Amino acid sequence: MGRAQAHRAGGRRLGAVTGRRARRTLAASVVTAYVGLQVLGRTAGTTARERRARMPGDDVVIAPTIVTDHAVTIPSPPERIWPWLTQLGWHRAGWYTPRWVDRLLFPQNWPSLDRLDPELVRDLRVGDTIPDGPPGTAWYEVDQVSAPHTLVLHSTTHVPGSWRERFGARIDWTWAFALRQSTPGATRLHLRVRGRTAPWMLTVLYQAAVVPADYVMAVGMLRGLRSRVRADAPTSGGLRTRP
Repeated sequence: MGRAQAHRAGGRRLGAVTGRRARRTLAASVVTAYVGLQVLGRTAGTTARERRARMPGDDVVIAPTIVTDHAVTIPSPPERIWPWLTQLGWHRAGWYTPRWVDRLLFPQNWPSLDRLDPELVRDLRVGDTIPDGPPGTAWYEVDQVSAPHTLVLHSTTHVPGSWRERFGARIDWTWAFALRQSTPGATRLHLRVRGRTAPWMLTVLYQAAVVPADYVMAVGMLRGLRSRVRADAPTSGGLRTRP
């Protein structure tokens, strides 16, 4: 083998080694990022003490297959934050998620409202429903409510009907909002989601896909709510008009 051929062969071997290293580095980065999203999807914004604490609604879903906790501090008292929770829902005020989330994932819904709407703010009672999709698809029921500190929403409707019929898919979950004054004029808003899914395929899908996505959805909602309260939205006007 001539010197030129040996040089080319050595270059190919070096390229192959470099390519394998690059692929391993990429794979390790993807795995690390996914693990990070799993952790953030379960705990973002909360302390270990908050995650250990009992919350209203913990007794509704027995033996959950997934529990996530997210929290944010809002520089306003609970009574200023509470009205924003009462107008949540599909074709109501939305969920205060980022605009790109609203457009990408919920194009049939309206953009999340940036103001309090007197027609939507209400005195929530046990048994009230909060829609989370077109009529007859998905909704929450108010399971517990104590204004302005506790709101527990319960749903068994967040599985497509075809999945229920074909696979026996079921989901039983709660969204529990707890508002407590952390310092004078500031509120700690803690959202805990507890869910039990079946069959095992749905449980795997939920933990693999929904938990990481919950970092975007739940944390985005809490931050969106905080930004609206901070902006003193009741006097700032809205960004959409109800049809």
